[in-house]
Amino acid sequence: MKISFEALKGSLKENLVHLALLVAMVFMFVGYMSHQIFHTILPGEAGVHWSRFKGGTRVDFVYPEGMSMIPPWDRLYIYNVRIQEMSPELDVLTKSGLEVHLYLSIRYAPKYKLLGLLHRQVGPDYANKVIYPEIASVLREVIGTMEAEQIYTTGRTVIVEAINLAIERVAQRYINVDGVLIKKIELPAKVAESIRYKAEQEQMVAAHRFIVEREKQEAARKRIEGEGIRDQMNIISSSVPNGDILKWMGINATLELSKSNNTKVVVIGAGATKEGFQIFGDVSLESASPNTTNIPTKAPNIPKSPDPNKSPGR
Repeated sequence: MKISFEALKGSLKENLVHLALLVAMVFMFVGYMSHQIFHTILPGEAGVHWSRFKGGTRVDFVYPEGMSMIPPWDRLYIYNVRIQEMSPELDVLTKSGLEVHLYLSIRYAPKYKLLGLLHRQVGPDYANKVIYPEIASVLREVIGTMEAEQIYTTGRTVIVEAINLAIERVAQRYINVDGVLIKKIELPAKVAESIRYKAEQEQMVAAHRFIVEREKQEAARKRIEGEGIRDQMNIISSSVPNGDILKWMGINATLELSKSNNTKVVVIGAGATKEGFQIFGDVSLESASPNTTNIPTKAPNIPKSPDPNKSPGR
């Protein structure tokens, strides 16, 4: 039985209102549910699809950046996959029961390809469920075996090793921890002051030890230098005739002066002999001789001749 075109056209005309109503309802439904159908994934984000009728969380595919469309009865969970930072504060007890306040900085990011498994096993609040508890547990365990003073001195290395162990544990939960920094350590005021005072005193003791050792080294150097000078003078006195040691020293002093680039005048004093010594200021290196004649320092009084132009009678 063939349906004529005219009959189909007539049927459409009769049901046109119902058809328009149906299309309008579909558009209204899509418009109303658009926020559950169309999803925009921004830069630095990724999506995990949860299907109501197809097995729940999809772990084999991660929705990349851009526009994604899913059925309105499903859900799309959007994660920040960039490196993020949290700055928690932590109170721990030392071995002796002192309370230590730590200021931490933790940088982390989820593993992109394992985002579905992270969502299924941990959930969006993975930072507070996994990262912080794991690191806090390790720090409490390590610092609980240390004294307060060790935290400031040798304990830093132990704390860093413990933090690295915590990072490895967190990595097993599909999370990358980029780093854990201890920004500040606060001890009770009196304890911190006593530790600082002790450190200052230890540095002062070390400085005094260094000074004593330096003076010992200087004394040994001077002793060796004196022995060398003594041996030198013994050798010179055995080579230079008796009484000529000062002349020899004067010659050496003149030679040393001649090596200088500056212009200089050397005054040689005269004595009973032809040899003379350098004069330094008012001091002559030449020893006094009994045959030396003193030169008068004042001229003799010579009477002045009378002026011929002046006569007593005038």
